[in-house]
Amino acid sequence: MVTNPQFVPMTPQAYLEWEAGQDTKYAYVNGEVFAMTGGTIPHNQIALNLASALKAQLRGKGCLVVMADVKVEISRNGPYHYPDVMVSCDPRDQNAIKLIRYPCLIVEVLSPSTADYDRGDKFTHYRQISTLQEYVLLSADGVSCDRYRRLSARHWDLQTYIAGETLDLISIDWEISLDLLYEDVQLAPPEDEL
Repeated sequence: MVTNPQFVPMTPQAYLEWEAGQDTKYAYVNGEVFAMTGGTIPHNQIALNLASALKAQLRGKGCLVVMADVKVEISRNGPYHYPDVMVSCDPRDQNAIKLIRYPCLIVEVLSPSTADYDRGDKFTHYRQISTLQEYVLLSADGVSCDRYRRLSARHWDLQTYIAGETLDLISIDWEISLDLLYEDVQLAPPEDEL
């Protein structure tokens, strides 16, 4: 995320109206907007592998699977973010056009520049969504995954997965091998091998 230094704070409604006319996507947090920058090919492939598998798995089950160009509304006052992959099985989102309000699953593919934010402040925002049951963080540097699962309003369980293991998502009653999520993804070699 890159902040726009020429921008003055705006209301959530002003943000939604303004962003609709922009060529670039912008996240909105506390009156500030942040331009969403492009990711790497591995980042894109991991998100696409997951979204494709989710779409096939959830076909006909009343769930909506969306990718990076769809924002999630934390509350009517914001923040607004663009997760890499999101699933909503809530009927209130089934006819959504501009944003998702009731996701059960949010996935972010971590990049070095956003990993700390995705694990910290962004997760703090996402935890405010009452329908969210799972938050998944996939590494773009290696085959690994952290899955946070809501146990109660304030208690989340963390499970870490590595290559050869299967990611279990109870929010949609589904499992997938991490190896399939990283299929055909060319991960960067460690810096000491460059």
